[in-house]
Amino acid sequence: MNARKVARVLGWVSIGLGLSELVAPGALARFLGIRRGTGLLRAYGLREIAAGVGILTRANPTPWVWARVGGDLLDLASLGPAVKHSPRKENVAGAVAFVLGATAVDAWCARRLSASNV
Repeated sequence: MNARKVARVLGWVSIGLGLSELVAPGALARFLGIRRGTGLLRAYGLREIAAGVGILTRANPTPWVWARVGGDLLDLASLGPAVKHSPRKENVAGAVAFVLGATAVDAWCARRLSASNV
């Protein structure tokens, strides 16, 4: 599989996810069963959009894919308390599963890109 092509897909995924976090943080918060944190969700949306733009516009997308990996870790850390306290634990578990899958793809892609840039 071509890591550069995967990186482009990840760039578009980042932009789409970031836009949803930026435009509709309340809906995401309700889905996750959290009462606060829409400002943080918006900030995470901006982070996703920045990573996506960086991936899609830079000759070397590697640092921007690594930024996605870091963002995934932040997302997981933020979801941790929701796993314990949210009344919508199933939705939070689904979000955790999604982020874990994204982290695996992001890390694979970042490692492949890093190895090809050496």
